[in-house]
Amino acid sequence: MNLDVDNYANLAAGFLGGAFGWYFGKLDGFLYALLAFSTADYITGVMAAYSQKQLSSAIGFKGIAGKIMIFALVGVANVVDNLLFGQADTLRTAVICFYVANESLSIIENAIKLNVPIPDALKDKLAQLHGGKTQEQERDATLRETREAHLESRKHAKQKHKQEQS
Repeated sequence: MNLDVDNYANLAAGFLGGAFGWYFGKLDGFLYALLAFSTADYITGVMAAYSQKQLSSAIGFKGIAGKIMIFALVGVANVVDNLLFGQADTLRTAVICFYVANESLSIIENAIKLNVPIPDALKDKLAQLHGGKTQEQERDATLRETREAHLESRKHAKQKHKQEQS
């Protein structure tokens, strides 16, 4: 069999494409979205780090390693789907959706670091996901504190008034 360089390249590309397809599953909108969001998150993270003068190759490497792990987990989910559920994309899709949501939150955090205006509703949802208080919760807490302080001052005024009368 006489194979030239083109045939070897075609053979290698076919093998890599087949391995990629077996491991990650079909190239659908979910996988494209994850790729787009992961890329946008990395780029906006570098921009945010640069703007805050915290750019670090070690942190950048850690970010790339994290992205590789995300895609490794998508591959594992796809293999589990195929082995346990027979061509179902259920677990793979759930893993991808989780990481797309996670990447979008990270992009919003990076935008905040870059002083990009973010709608309050979006900031509130981000605060809830991070266990913080929403603006409405903070406003309610401030109103409660103000009301309690007002009631406390009225109570002291009444006590002082009673003392003056006795």
